[in-house]
Amino acid sequence: MVPYSRDPDPIPEFFQPGIGRARTKVITAVVALVLGGILLTASLAYVPAGHVGVLTLFGRVTEEVLPEGTHFVNPLKQNYRMSVRTQELQEIASVPSSEGMIVTLDTSFLFRLDPQRAYEAFRTIGPNYVDVVVQPNLRSAIRGVTAANSANALYTGEREVVAQRIGDELRRELEPRGITVESVLLREVQLPSMLKEAIESKQQAEQEALRMNFILDREEQEAERKRIEAAGIADFQRIVAQGISQQLLTWKGIEATERLAASDNSKVVVIGSGGSGLPLILGADTQQ
Repeated sequence: MVPYSRDPDPIPEFFQPGIGRARTKVITAVVALVLGGILLTASLAYVPAGHVGVLTLFGRVTEEVLPEGTHFVNPLKQNYRMSVRTQELQEIASVPSSEGMIVTLDTSFLFRLDPQRAYEAFRTIGPNYVDVVVQPNLRSAIRGVTAANSANALYTGEREVVAQRIGDELRRELEPRGITVESVLLREVQLPSMLKEAIESKQQAEQEALRMNFILDREEQEAERKRIEAAGIADFQRIVAQGISQQLLTWKGIEATERLAASDNSKVVVIGSGGSGLPLILGADTQQ
C-alpha cells in the first residue's frame, strides 16, 4: 500500500515573480491615468458666453477673474460663474409726490455687472447681489426722487428728467460696488383720476391759448400786409396822376385816331366833332 502524500500548494500566478511585476506596472499605469484624468478635469474651468469666472481658494476670494472660454486653473480653486450681460429689473411702486399725492410708477432698470470688479461684488455682496443691493436701492431711489417732484412733472414732459435723477442716484450707490447702471425707464405713470383729468384739462386749455395766439399773430401779419399793399397802390396812383396832363391825353388821342384811320375796317372820320376837339370815328353802320 502506497502511503498518501499531499502535493504542495502551487504558487498563485499573480505572485509569480515575472508575471506579478508586469501586472503591477499595468495597474499602476491605469491608476495613474485615472488620477491624471481626474486632476486634468479638476484643472479645467469653463466659463460660458456672457459670464465671468470668480475663483476662490479655500473659501478666500481671489482677485483673478476668468473671461469666457475654457481655462486651466489650480485644481484646488473653485470657479463661480457670474453673468455680465445686461439685466432688466422691473419695479412697480406707489409713492407720494411733493404734494402728497400717491403716484404709481412702472419702472424698468437696466444694469450689468462690471467684469473687472466681479470678484469685489462676489466678495462683498455675493452671487445674489440683485436681491441684496440692486432692488432695495432702486426702490429707495424711486421714492426719494418722486417725493421731490410734483405729480404734474411726473405726468408731463419732465418725466425724463425724473428718470435721469433716479439713474444718478443709483450710480452713486451701485457703481462703487461693481454694478454698472445703464438706464432707468419710466414706462408708465398712473395718477389719481381726478388729478389726471385736471392736468389734462389744463394742458388742453394751454394748447387752445397757444392756438389762439397763433391765429391772432397770423391775422395781424395779414392786416399789415394789406396795409402795405394799399399804401403801394396809393403811391403808384399818385405818381401816375402827377405825370398826366391834358396835352398828353390829347396827343395820345391823336395817335389812337391815326392808328384807327389807317386800319382796313370801314369807318367815317368826322374831324373836330369831339368834345375835346379830337376826331370822331364812326363805323359804316353809323353812316348809313
